[in-house]
Amino acid sequence: MDWDKLRIFHAVADAGSLTHAGERLNLSQSAVSRQIRALEESLGATLFHRHARGLILTEQGELLFDATRAMTKRLEAAAARIRDSEEEVFGELKVTTTTGFGSLWLVPRLAKFYAQYPDLKIDLMLEERVLDLPMREADVAIRMKEPSQADLIRKRLMGVRMRLFATPDYLREHGTPETPEELSHHRLICQNPRAPQVSAGASLVGHLMTYQPRSTLTVNNYFGVLQGVLARLGIGVLPEYLALDFPEVQPVLPDVVSNEVPVFLAYPEELRQSRRIAAFRDFVQAEIIAQRRQQRDRAAE
Repeated sequence: MDWDKLRIFHAVADAGSLTHAGERLNLSQSAVSRQIRALEESLGATLFHRHARGLILTEQGELLFDATRAMTKRLEAAAARIRDSEEEVFGELKVTTTTGFGSLWLVPRLAKFYAQYPDLKIDLMLEERVLDLPMREADVAIRMKEPSQADLIRKRLMGVRMRLFATPDYLREHGTPETPEELSHHRLICQNPRAPQVSAGASLVGHLMTYQPRSTLTVNNYFGVLQGVLARLGIGVLPEYLALDFPEVQPVLPDVVSNEVPVFLAYPEELRQSRRIAAFRDFVQAEIIAQRRQQRDRAAE
């Protein structure tokens, strides 16, 4: 097939419009239309249904779009590897992780990363959905469970547990619970057990609910839970790594803790030699080691 026609087809299928595709490609609508007609004639198939609101792919069009999308992802991966030089780290790095870990642990540390690599651009995608790394929805992921795909390089970074936290001001005003049963006098701030989250956190919340807290505030991510705790709304279920980064909160009921949540860093096998990923991986590992050292130093005081 004609690569140029395939490139134009992919742009049209992605945009759903001849006009928008032409704007992306710096081509007139008529030129784009001619190329699509020529491609359809060469294949002997109709690729789009035309209607007043735009274009819809036919079944044959969907098959071709799947192929061009995979081709585009592979070309992006090849281009990224070519751009990585032996001495410099530059270009764009697409990172995905959960909203809680990304906003509470990773983002506050990125200033140090940018200080080392000022020419690198990071596209940070925070969501609970697991993005497809081999299809290049992201370059590297930090996930709260071991990835199951075989064609990924993965490294276990650390284990995290969920604990209870509150501010000293809240505890002075409402009292510090000494037993889980005393949670019945407090408001519990947590993720909804039915919301997408790690199973260990959901199990802990389910257990805490059996003590019938006086009131609850449920939020769909840990960043929101932290904001509720800082606003002195109650006692929150949060990852234990917050204890070092947010000294304005303190642990409550230290024996109440979730099972361990493994944290993995993963990236596609084809990006094994990427300087960008190596820089990010080494930085994250160094930050985790520094955090462990800080925890040990605090425990020894």
